[in-house]
Amino acid sequence: MALDAHRFGPWALVTGSSSGIGEAFARKLAASGLNLVLVARRGPVLEKLGAQLQAKFGIDYRVVALDLASDDILTPIRAATDDIDVGLVISNAGGPLPGAFLSQSADALFGQVRLDVTSPLQLIHHFGAKLAARGRGGLILVSAMGATGGLPLVAVTSAGKSFVESLGRSLHGEFTQLGVSTTVLIVGPTDTRVIDMMGLDRARMPIKPQSADATAAEALAALVANRPTHLSGRINRLVHRLVPAALTTRMARSMVEQGMAALGRA
Repeated sequence: MALDAHRFGPWALVTGSSSGIGEAFARKLAASGLNLVLVARRGPVLEKLGAQLQAKFGIDYRVVALDLASDDILTPIRAATDDIDVGLVISNAGGPLPGAFLSQSADALFGQVRLDVTSPLQLIHHFGAKLAARGRGGLILVSAMGATGGLPLVAVTSAGKSFVESLGRSLHGEFTQLGVSTTVLIVGPTDTRVIDMMGLDRARMPIKPQSADATAAEALAALVANRPTHLSGRINRLVHRLVPAALTTRMARSMVEQGMAALGRA
């Protein structure tokens, strides 16, 4: 679906845009005519994507090669955005930290907290003020299915995504009054590299992963409707409505445990 460039443009910032759902977001926003600030660790990949989208859709783009788990993310992001009008921010960067909690180093755990909690919080606070001053715009925060129930062997990742979901739900009411739409995308099984990082077998997953393109499209539609949350995948939403939460949590935990066992990290 095409986004209203006046409401959500002329620029959009997407973190984690070098692959997966973030890349799918970037492609859809460019197709709507929005200029892009692409943020991820792999600068050359972002440059290639930006040039491709510029040639196809005639948009402008900027690249910020940045590890969102670093201590200072706002300095390089502000350097790239202070002179432009950003109307949409998609906080999508992330990846699981799989393995038993006690086997992880403190540095790795705190790095994951910066990636999943501190960085989104900084982005929302910085750009939320700018969007409120405009009186229009949007924020999409990315969480994960099953996170709020707690998932063993990805404990800190699960906790971080729970924080993002709770924060987004809370801010929805505040920001709506300021003219800013806020949606938390709760990602159901989606065909990205996260599946491989978790050691999951696509063929044996109880719900077939949908494409990153479909997940991004659903999130943008939810944002336009200003829904506080959106669980991606029609079957996921059906299961959520019909199956008790305790059972779906057990199913999610079982999948994680099987994946970690396959990776030798259980």
